[in-house]
Amino acid sequence: MYPVLYDVGFANQPEGTSRDDGLKLRHAWIASVVRCAPPGDKPTPVEIRSCADHLAQEVEALGRVRVVVCLGRIAFDGYLSYLLERRIIARKSEFRFVHGAHYPLPNRTHLLASYHPSLRNTNTGRLDAAMFRQIFVHASELAGLKD
Repeated sequence: MYPVLYDVGFANQPEGTSRDDGLKLRHAWIASVVRCAPPGDKPTPVEIRSCADHLAQEVEALGRVRVVVCLGRIAFDGYLSYLLERRIIARKSEFRFVHGAHYPLPNRTHLLASYHPSLRNTNTGRLDAAMFRQIFVHASELAGLKD
């Protein structure tokens, strides 16, 4: 993920190896719908609901969010739940997860959907570097960061 963020201008270097390696994100923040790594990397609905307040606090602390890129269906559904809870959207059924989906939201932000960059998706070819890069190029354009 970081090589793509670097390539598009959201990171100052292409790799992150430790907390003190100098990696800095620009105009970007990475959050997680679930705060811990569940067994099998598949959180239960209970785990997702238990972490909902953490996600809400993180999003609301950011202030000037223009674009949200959801990496995977779990992130997409979790963020939609946040939007529904905050009454930003009326129903989740109006939003369909598909790679590359773009939804302008009533609060003047944009929601983009991407397959998760897991090895399961990248090794099988479901998601390649060009597809992933295009998501962040689009995000940069929507955020007004690219001409």
